[in-house]
Amino acid sequence: MNILIVGAGKVGSTLAAYLSQEDHDITIIDNDEDVIQQINDTLDVMCIKGPGAAPSVLREAGAKEADLVLATTNMDEVNMLCALTAKRLGAKYTIARIRDVAYTEDLASLQKDLAIDAVINPEYATALEISRLLRFPSAANIESFCRGRVELMGFRLQEGDFLVGSPLHTLSSGVKRLSLLFCAVEREGRVLIPNGSFVPQAGDNLYLIGRPTGLDQFFRLLGRYTPKVRRVFLVGGGKISLYLAILLEKMQMQVKIVELSEARCRFLSELLPHSTIICGDGTDQELLDSENLSSCDAFVALTDRDEDNLIISLYAAQLGLSKVITKSNRQNYNRIAQAVGLDSIISPKQLATSHILQVVRGMQNSQGSVMNALYRIADGAAEA
Repeated sequence: MNILIVGAGKVGSTLAAYLSQEDHDITIIDNDEDVIQQINDTLDVMCIKGPGAAPSVLREAGAKEADLVLATTNMDEVNMLCALTAKRLGAKYTIARIRDVAYTEDLASLQKDLAIDAVINPEYATALEISRLLRFPSAANIESFCRGRVELMGFRLQEGDFLVGSPLHTLSSGVKRLSLLFCAVEREGRVLIPNGSFVPQAGDNLYLIGRPTGLDQFFRLLGRYTPKVRRVFLVGGGKISLYLAILLEKMQMQVKIVELSEARCRFLSELLPHSTIICGDGTDQELLDSENLSSCDAFVALTDRDEDNLIISLYAAQLGLSKVITKSNRQNYNRIAQAVGLDSIISPKQLATSHILQVVRGMQNSQGSVMNALYRIADGAAEA
């Protein structure tokens, strides 16, 4: 496929890396000379420097013959204009990254008017993913299929779990009757697809797929059942926190947000009347203690710095919170985080990449977009 990517930031560059490995013809447009040079040095793609919404630049990049145009710059307006221009030049399918809450409220008519075939919002997708984890806190990660009727969950085995040390075919009839499958295991950086003779070990990251009721009964049998989350503590007041707080308020959860910027705190307090907004440094231990972090059911680190998120998540885990979720866009941090006991690592750029790969795989099929859901698990080593 001929794929044109406008904007080589976190999402754009990650997409280019994945798609170039699948033998697609990739062209990237970006205004930054240094970014273009770095992409040229690391990926087998064509790069063009210039404003991505300019018709002349899109023509030069081959938008007329493009099967797919991905507008992933940091500006919503540029992405919308780029998608519209590319469509009028002859592009077959366009996807625009639109993040602002003001635009998402009337997204359907916006897509129709601007001829945008699909919209990706990494921040909203991340908030939705976190809300699922808070709904089922026993899982380290969770993905949804068939409109929520089937779910895929990952969790880490511990010493003493009844699964450890015995082949799967020897499991009790009570477990075998449950509506679930053991679909993948991550062990020491390798991903295995288990059969009946597979012997789970402590430390394995095990992935299960099945009906929510079956998974719920399994975690009860495992002794990992966690009561419902009622109080959630968020550090960082960015777009993800805003989307997440809106979702959690609808789920009747009590939300407390710590944000450093006073102006942002005022903005959040206007949009989130049922949440508690605190102006302060979320990495300050004294502030966290004074706000009774230890009394909350769940903690979510959503600052702009992955390092800060990891450190304060470790502190929350040491306080004994039953659910700790950490945002990290740097994939090389994931194994470090998991090694110290942080299993629920969320990456906005990886979620956006999975969504777009789903569209690309569907377009490759001669009968159209037949793929309804695609999730990358175990750091992309396996797909569901």
